[in-house]
Amino acid sequence: MATVTMDAKLKEAIPLYEKLKNEWGRKPPNVGKTDELLNLLKNLFAEGGFYPSDSNEDTRGLHIARDTLEIAAQCAIQKGDIPAFERALAQLKPFYFDLENRIPESPYRYLLLGLNLLCLLSQNRLADFHTVENYIFIEKTKQNMNIYFLFLCKELELLTPKVIQANPYIKHPVSLEQYLMEGSYNKVFLAKGNVPSPLFTFFMDILLNTIRDEIAFCMEKSYRQVSLNEAARILYLNNPEELAEITKNHGWKLASDQSFHFADNQIKHENEHIPADEIATQMIQYAREMEIII
Repeated sequence: MATVTMDAKLKEAIPLYEKLKNEWGRKPPNVGKTDELLNLLKNLFAEGGFYPSDSNEDTRGLHIARDTLEIAAQCAIQKGDIPAFERALAQLKPFYFDLENRIPESPYRYLLLGLNLLCLLSQNRLADFHTVENYIFIEKTKQNMNIYFLFLCKELELLTPKVIQANPYIKHPVSLEQYLMEGSYNKVFLAKGNVPSPLFTFFMDILLNTIRDEIAFCMEKSYRQVSLNEAARILYLNNPEELAEITKNHGWKLASDQSFHFADNQIKHENEHIPADEIATQMIQYAREMEIII
């Protein structure tokens, strides 16, 4: 009975799937019509059992469901809908990691996984970034028993480290994360002109705005005053309108000398004495304890 239901739903889904591919293949795609077809197909998938399950032997529905979810993820980026993108990626992961031996690998797999990593970076979710990165890329080699165990991740047959270095969709966000950890913000801004896909631009813009906000916050605490031109340079901005928006969001006022003054934001401590001797003694004790442990 279940097989009959699935076959009926599959026959109903195929023409909708073909329409979806045609709409998404237009230049530019009709996002509204695409979204409408996506919703119709998702309902059919839920009713027809197209999503991954141990009892599902027919891969036709799985193939259509995966391709549809991949279009849904890309369409979400076109609409600027981050929650919809994250939902699509959550539904795609079983197709990518649990069904590798049942359906052919998708050509969009690494593109979307790379976009997911960049999405996490753009929201400053570094802990999630490392969890996903490890989930995908830590190598498990059965032949020589070099098995790596992951915290917060399932143990899976994973990709080799070569993927991180060679695949441009994965290498790009991984490199960005390294630049952020180094504080090499100039490299992050330069990377915007070298994205592996136009879809990366959406999350890159969010990431750059997040970085600018962090830099602006540090400027308020580090400087008593900054000239207009210097502020634009530090924030990596050439557009006066973008600079005006950031200054407005942070409540900066441009003085008559064409500078921003941050004297009111400076934190003044009553006791600025640094207990150097106590800190040095404590650090030496930590070093001794670490040496004993090792």
